[in-house]
Amino acid sequence: MIILSVDYGDKRTGIAICDKLEMLASPVCVITEWNIDNLASKILEIAKGKNAEEIVIGLPKNMDGSEGFRADACKELGEKLEKLTEIPIKFWDERLTTVSAHKILSENNIRGKKRKAVVDAVAADIILQDYIDSKKFKKGF
Repeated sequence: MIILSVDYGDKRTGIAICDKLEMLASPVCVITEWNIDNLASKILEIAKGKNAEEIVIGLPKNMDGSEGFRADACKELGEKLEKLTEIPIKFWDERLTTVSAHKILSENNIRGKKRKAVVDAVAADIILQDYIDSKKFKKGF
């Protein structure tokens, strides 16, 4: 199944996608959009263009597992997407994905403006890879 993931941010939203066999997630792009309605439309345009069969939105939780205002914003985006499409929308715990994305970029010596341009897509990639890996684990692979 082709799955698209979303790392929703106030200024930039990262997008990643996996192959049909759910083996490998890859960053797609970063959308710079502040208006949630416009953002939802742009996400769906990408999802349809990539033939996505599911959309996973990173859900930022606090370290204790509770949800804060950012989680509410992500849920609002999910609700908007659900109203606009038949593609199933799921949420996935994204704790520390941006930290991991920065670490990966540092290890690959990607800094400055170049890092800022891709960090959210890398975070979306981490969210998606974690999601598809968990599905494999549940199936016993």
